[in-house]
Amino acid sequence: MYKEVGDVMPPEEKNGLLRQLPAVDQVLRWAETARLLEEYPRGVVVDAVRDVLSQAREAILNNEPSGARREEVVRRVTHAVRPNLKPVINATGVVLHTNLGRSVLCRRAQEAVARASSGFTNLEYNLTAGKRGQRHAVVEALLCRLTGAEAAMAVNNNAAAVLLALSTLAAGREVIVSRGQLIEIGGSFRIPDVMRQSGAILVEVGSTNKTHRRDYRGAVNERTALLLHVHMSNYRIIGFAQEVPVAELVSIGREYHLPVVSDLGSGSLVDLSRFGLPYEPTVQEMVAAGADVITFSGDKLLGGPQAGLVVGKRDYIERMKKHPLARAVRIDKLTLAALEATLREYFDGDAALEEIPTLRMLLRPIGELKAVAGELAARLSQALGGRAHVWVEEGISQVGGGAMPTAALLSALVCVEYRDDLSVNEAIRRLRFNDPPVIARAEKNALALDVRTIAMSEIPLVVAALQDAARGN
Repeated sequence: MYKEVGDVMPPEEKNGLLRQLPAVDQVLRWAETARLLEEYPRGVVVDAVRDVLSQAREAILNNEPSGARREEVVRRVTHAVRPNLKPVINATGVVLHTNLGRSVLCRRAQEAVARASSGFTNLEYNLTAGKRGQRHAVVEALLCRLTGAEAAMAVNNNAAAVLLALSTLAAGREVIVSRGQLIEIGGSFRIPDVMRQSGAILVEVGSTNKTHRRDYRGAVNERTALLLHVHMSNYRIIGFAQEVPVAELVSIGREYHLPVVSDLGSGSLVDLSRFGLPYEPTVQEMVAAGADVITFSGDKLLGGPQAGLVVGKRDYIERMKKHPLARAVRIDKLTLAALEATLREYFDGDAALEEIPTLRMLLRPIGELKAVAGELAARLSQALGGRAHVWVEEGISQVGGGAMPTAALLSALVCVEYRDDLSVNEAIRRLRFNDPPVIARAEKNALALDVRTIAMSEIPLVVAALQDAARGN
């Protein structure tokens, strides 16, 4: 009743319905609400009750008879306490998916975070000397041992590491960089912008595709602070192109008594080209080439938490540690705990290739992927019955995270084509609202699940999610 346009509820009936709405205290005594009060904060439950009563009151005033529904109170409370940051199943095949948090921490890193978060730690306390220490000490010796550098420190991400290096070593002076290396990273942050924020003055040399030694030499003057090398980790210039290698930049720097800073971007401690992946210079190679300061990420090819790592010559690193900006970009105890545990995995030869999830996913052999895809497809076919067509085909995974842009990782896809007019886009949307959410992609008008980034333990959850999507849940 009263649903047709123009219908108006009689005032006496409207007032009667309003009087029938229970008070907040009455709703709090409902059995369902009482159970909620035992489990959740009282303020959250009271707010949900008030919202439900307000909604019911508004509906009546708009000529839409309504009551305070018990299930709506429960729904609002459970929605209010549900975490905004939640685990998802990555079925996209993008290993370093920036939107999904990039690297998955290894088991020991997860355990280290749990230990560090459960009580006090010696974050800035030197247990040997019995006095205040430096948080850099947690990982400095490990980084130096792994890379061969004299000194090291960690900040909250690589952009911050570059900003700190430039602010410390080049504020108010000129920094020479190849025009072909003026990259833009995620979120529209560009090297010229970072340099401007640091107070350094950008001097571009060479052309987009070719930069020569003479270009650097011709730009050096009394205002020059350093030479900057930016590794093109998220794109490539191919064809008629040339860049000056870091070792030769170092030679030019020594000639003019100028330091060389190398921003490696994704950074790696393992040469993955021996496994068929595109070559990426390792941090150790940059140290051996003589670069004075090297910055790189902790959450990309290293496979650890988000961090910006800095290694290099002691004099420059110590100056960076003392810069006021260092405090603003420092990392917390949980990140340090995860980073330390991740770095320790690299001491045991090739064990890191198996223990660190990012490396393990990047190197999963196609035979294993096809076997996993076959298992998932068989379970889906049985679970979905005649409601969908399921098959396996080869596909391409991506490294992601701005790393190895030319890499094409051969993978296995489980493709699902629903019947009953359930479109691919709608299926993808329903999977996003699953608990846990499953993030998939479309491939040739079918839903595609790339098994490279799906753990074996997640397969039952994926099957259940696709069943619910078919039912419209």
